[in-house]
Amino acid sequence: MSVEWLIIGGGIHGVHIAARLVGEAGIDIEAIRIIDPAKRLLARWRACTSTTGMTHLRSPSVHHLDLCPWSLQRFADRRGRSPEMFQSSVERPAITLFNEHCDHVVDSFQLARAHVRARAEACSVDVDEVEVHLTTGGSLTGRNVVLAMGASEQPQWPPWAPRGETRVQHVFALGLDGWPAGMETVVVVGGGISGAQIALRLAGEGHRVHLVSRHRLREHRYDWEPGWLGPRLMDGFRVVRDVGRRRVLIDEGRHPGSVPPYIRTALAEAIAAGAVQWHESDVDALDRGGDSITLRLTTGGSVRAHRVLLATGFTSKRPGGALVDRLAATYGLPFARCGYPVVDTRLRWHPRVYVSGALAELELGPTARNIAGARRTAERLVAAVREGEDIAAYHQNLPELPHASRGPISSSFIQCSTICPPATR
Repeated sequence: MSVEWLIIGGGIHGVHIAARLVGEAGIDIEAIRIIDPAKRLLARWRACTSTTGMTHLRSPSVHHLDLCPWSLQRFADRRGRSPEMFQSSVERPAITLFNEHCDHVVDSFQLARAHVRARAEACSVDVDEVEVHLTTGGSLTGRNVVLAMGASEQPQWPPWAPRGETRVQHVFALGLDGWPAGMETVVVVGGGISGAQIALRLAGEGHRVHLVSRHRLREHRYDWEPGWLGPRLMDGFRVVRDVGRRRVLIDEGRHPGSVPPYIRTALAEAIAAGAVQWHESDVDALDRGGDSITLRLTTGGSVRAHRVLLATGFTSKRPGGALVDRLAATYGLPFARCGYPVVDTRLRWHPRVYVSGALAELELGPTARNIAGARRTAERLVAAVREGEDIAAYHQNLPELPHASRGPISSSFIQCSTICPPATR
């Protein structure tokens, strides 16, 4: 049976898009499938935030998964608002409150009914429908597909860090099993918000903690400039037609490896109290001996510990792995020199293929990966549904592609292109 929408990814983006399609676009939940291998929706989000020991989100209370911007505030009011539910002037929500609200959204729109517990391994696109092939066997077909895969399965491993060593783990690895037990000396590598939060969590649990960062603490309230949420910066971004220039603006507009003021203050206090030892250096090599690990630093010093936890974030490569690679190659889909999709203003990479998150950033800008980006993506998809199918509009508003490429163009894409010829290159 064919459905209207196939959404690959059951994280923040996939869940919010599904909620908006049901709640605003009027799509019946039976006409949506959310493909994700986890036991429940948002499982990776919960696992990653739990590992870091996050207590409150970095983003304000209007960034959540429901429809109305004030939904989370009202949800808190119905539960008897308490001081610990929100922090700061922008009312950053407690992670427990946010997750309860996520459950409320999933239940309200019956999204669990749409969850197909499987991993998408390939995607076939025709003029009239999309077929997603599953690792569990079989496939699903729909009129449209949304690629809502994030980078959560692409942890960044430094070249010096050995794989398969139980005492060296990436904190965002699937099935993390290297959390210290008892009293240990632990080295956390990474100078961004995740590294700082994990160092604070470990210190709070009584471990001896060393935090190694190749740069000083970079303080920013968010990991992007706030002006990217509105017209002050986005208006200028939209008029830039060169995707190469857009990539430069995105990179300049982000603050990777940064910490917000409240985390910087807490970490500074922990360092001053001796609960966390700070090392501003890169790692030159790792030596294993007996029950200990020694990190040799580029500054000439060394740190000896029982365990190393990598909080080095995620790789910058295009998310989606082989599925997205094959899709681009098979159907000749345009991508920029950086490897990311070049899409139209409706976030279509193909008349039947929509993108979200990092895959949409050349159209949505630096906030594309965040909750704010999920909300912007959903707005565009809802608008596309309300305006009705218009295959002939595909590519009409694509950016110019002097720094973009295509893979081999398939026959099915040529059929679509005869209806909507690509913009002049």
